[in-house]
Amino acid sequence: MIDPKMIDDLARRLSGSLPEGLRSLRTELEQNMRPVLQSALGKLDLVTREEFDVQSEVLARARLQLDQLEQTVAELRTRLENQSN
Repeated sequence: MIDPKMIDDLARRLSGSLPEGLRSLRTELEQNMRPVLQSALGKLDLVTREEFDVQSEVLARARLQLDQLEQTVAELRTRLENQSN
C-alpha cells in the first residue's frame, strides 16, 4: 500500500511547480491530483518496503552461500590438481 502522506506530498510538489497563471487553481488541482496519483500508483506492480527488505536479506544470504561454494570449489580444484601432479 502506498503511503497517503507520500501521495499528498507529491500532489503538493506537482501543484507547487505550476506556472504562476495556474496558481489560482492550485488547491483544486492538488485535490484532483491525489486520486489520480493514487490510482496510477496503485496500478504499478510495487512491493512494500518490508517485502523489499526481506528479499534483500534473502539475496544477501544467497550471495554469502554462493561465495562459500565458490571458495569450496576452488579448494577442491586445487586439491585435484595437486593429486594429479
